[in-house]
Order: sequence, then C-alpha cells, then structure tokens
Amino acid sequence: MSNLETVIIPAVRDLGGGFQVRRALPAAERRMVGPFIFLDQMGPTSLAPGSGLDVRPHPHIGLATVTWLLEGEILHRDSLGHVQAIRPGEVNWMTAGRGIVHSERSSASERAGASSLYGLQCWVALPRADEECEPDFTHQKAAELSTLQLQGSHIILVAGSFMGLQSSLPTRSPLVYAQLTLQPGARLSLPAEYEELALYIVSGEIDLGVEGSYPAGQLLVIRTGASIDMRAGEQGALVMLLGGEPLDGPRHMAWNFVSSSQERIKQASDDWLHQRFEPVPEETEFIPLPDSLK
Repeated sequence: MSNLETVIIPAVRDLGGGFQVRRALPAAERRMVGPFIFLDQMGPTSLAPGSGLDVRPHPHIGLATVTWLLEGEILHRDSLGHVQAIRPGEVNWMTAGRGIVHSERSSASERAGASSLYGLQCWVALPRADEECEPDFTHQKAAELSTLQLQGSHIILVAGSFMGLQSSLPTRSPLVYAQLTLQPGARLSLPAEYEELALYIVSGEIDLGVEGSYPAGQLLVIRTGASIDMRAGEQGALVMLLGGEPLDGPRHMAWNFVSSSQERIKQASDDWLHQRFEPVPEETEFIPLPDSLK
C-alpha cells in the first residue's frame, strides 16, 4: 500500500506585475490538511528598484495566518496597531478570530534597491470554539524557534509540536508546521504523529522509495497512519511539513473569510462592504469586496 494519499500540483496564479504564487491549498483533490486550509508559495520573485509588494488592507475572520519567508522582507500592519517586519527564519502568526484587517507591503528600505521575495503563506482554520475569539498577533525571532539537528538534516519548528519540539505560538488546535532541510542524499524518517500530514517540496527533490521521486512545487498528502522515509536528491531538498488533527466539522471559505457558518461569512462580507471593520492605522487604501460576495 502506498504511503501517499494524493499528490497535488499547485495552480500558478498571477497577482499582477509579474508576481506569481503557487496555490497548493485549497485544491480539487484536497480542501484541507488538518486545520490548514490555504497554502501559497510566493515567488521566488526579483523586484526592481522602486517596486515592491503591495497587498492593501483586507479583512479576515475565523482563521490564523502564518508567514514564512526564505528571502526578502514584508512589513505587516494590522488594525490592532501592530507594525512588524518579517524576515527569513522569523514567524508572523496573526489570529483573526472575530475579525482583523491587515496589509502586507515592501518597506521603503526594500524598495530603495533591487530585492527579492520568496516564501510561503498559510491559513489555519480555527476550532468552532475559537472562531469568534479576540484577534491577536505574535511575532517570533529565529532564535526563539525550536530546532532539531539530525544526521544530514535540520528541522525548524515554525508552529505546533512535532518529534519532541514545541512552539509557544497560540495555535489553538493540534498541528505541526515545520521546515525540513536535507543535505544531498540525506535520509529522514517522519513519524505519523497526526492523523493528517503533507509535505510541500519547496526546492530540490525527495525520493520516497516505492512511491518514487518528487520534484519541487508539489504537495504530497500522506496516507493516514503512515510514517514517511525520505531521501534527498543530489541537490538536497527544502520541504515544509504541515498538518494536524482534523477540525470539528467542515469549513467554508470565501475570499479572505473562513467559517463553519455560511451566514457568518455573509455577515463579514456585509461588514467589509459597509466598512464596519476596524481600519489599519496610517493606511488609506483598502481592497474592495469582490462582486461575488455583494
């Protein structure tokens, strides 16, 4: 029996200005993995002097966002008043709960010269009991993250818990999000600590034995209860591990909103349309509500 349930080839989407993302979740093959309901790979993108990322203020409910950069810098601003740059190896964990608004932009210093941007953004759906919790924001420096050095491989725990590592982020449900770095030819065994797990191959290639080899840009959803033995290819591999325990029922997702209730999404849409969300200080732009939700 194969240890893989399915393999997802992310759809490539152009967000404008040549900035592309690979959207691995949600997909037709799989809507969620554990509580993870959204996974985008941003870039790698080269930005000319004077240009940068400009994601205007937009709302979220019912989820937590986690940004993980490999190159570049993003300046986060939110309606709680937080202003926080995120750089490679650091974590921005924003819990939307009953509602939050944020923007994501390149800083003035990044725009001053040529720059690059490369990373991943995930959304984690919240348990029903926490869907309407108070919004909050946590930033952690690289030195605050738990790590594990093994023969030929290195694990950085971004959020949750895994293989004895524990994060202090307010995740609100059992999950794991970790970066796995494998040297060329290195082997790494991963236990089945959660019911649902997946591997997103950021760079390089991994060999799973009888399942074969898989290159970068694919999401490998692991069969429930299966452990994984992987070997990196000749160039090594960088892999993100994500998953956790299934949530307490299905989730609806529309635009930037996630909820167990479609009525709640309609309410959030109406609130954004009539500008009832708290604004982001010092921001005057906002992203209009899509016509499909009006």
